[in-house]
Amino acid sequence: MDVLSSSDVFYQLLFMLKLGPHCHESRVIVAPMAGVTDRAFRDRCREYGSFWLVSEMVTSDQRLWNTNKSKTRLAHREENGLSWVQLAGTDPYLIAEAAKENVQLGADIIDINMGCPAKKVCNRAAGSALLRDEALVGQILEAVARAVEVPVTLKIRLGWSKDNINAVAIARLAESAGIKLLTVHGRTRACRFQGEVDYEAIADVKSAISIPVVANGDITNPKKAASVLELTGADAVMIGRAAQGRPWLPAHVDNYLRDNTLTSDPNPAEIFDLLRRHLSALHELYGEYQGVRIARKHIGWTLDWLGLEEIRRQFYRCENVNDQFSLLRQTSQCLLAA
Repeated sequence: MDVLSSSDVFYQLLFMLKLGPHCHESRVIVAPMAGVTDRAFRDRCREYGSFWLVSEMVTSDQRLWNTNKSKTRLAHREENGLSWVQLAGTDPYLIAEAAKENVQLGADIIDINMGCPAKKVCNRAAGSALLRDEALVGQILEAVARAVEVPVTLKIRLGWSKDNINAVAIARLAESAGIKLLTVHGRTRACRFQGEVDYEAIADVKSAISIPVVANGDITNPKKAASVLELTGADAVMIGRAAQGRPWLPAHVDNYLRDNTLTSDPNPAEIFDLLRRHLSALHELYGEYQGVRIARKHIGWTLDWLGLEEIRRQFYRCENVNDQFSLLRQTSQCLLAA
């Protein structure tokens, strides 16, 4: 049996992230992104070594759970790892009931969405719109934390607008309610994804509470992640849009945070093998009609990253799974022969 050195023990004690019975040395969390972080994408991230991943947002209105989209998002027992489920809604009772039902379906961790800036979410007073009503925030957090025995986490923005920043107040409410981890995107709802991320404001939140804080916003590469952790004092980082088309990125960031190792991107042969497996998983998950359409954006992001814009345009015009596989195979052969 290997004997850990004193420095190894110190590292594990210093960097172990713990959520209830779940703990791991990873300090990188894959963000919940509607239409992106489905099970097929999460599985690809896990292939490269990601441990913490949050699923797509699920509505707390159980009347809407009979759609194919919701049924896919609720199949927690099919998860190839921890099932960390994000819920959205505005009614404390409904969110608490949805949390209980998701735990019954196999969810290991419940996340509450108070960070989404999308109009269709905020127009229903959900997502980051909730930050305007601190009393309601407290009621929701307390209701969900009481309703389930699994860890409950929260994702927020800094506030509704630059004139209405209340992340520290929300953070203190969260800690008081029993929330086990808080993710802070360093912009307001009004900023959406524009402008600079305010990492100093995330640092203010970290210094105000004792539960783990996760920094989110414009974390695009390993060195940026290390810089954000230093600037904010956060316990971990959350990576969202930068991972679109690059499911290996979160694990590469994690490797750098652990031992300063910069991992090379996969070579073209590895990437096209990944794309074929991802395409198969999407068609298995959604069926051919939806699979063809959903694959366009997922595969397209990677093709764009590779600089293959014309191939991406051709892929978007494919109308069936055979044509999609054929195009990937032909492109791979051409690249490898070059």
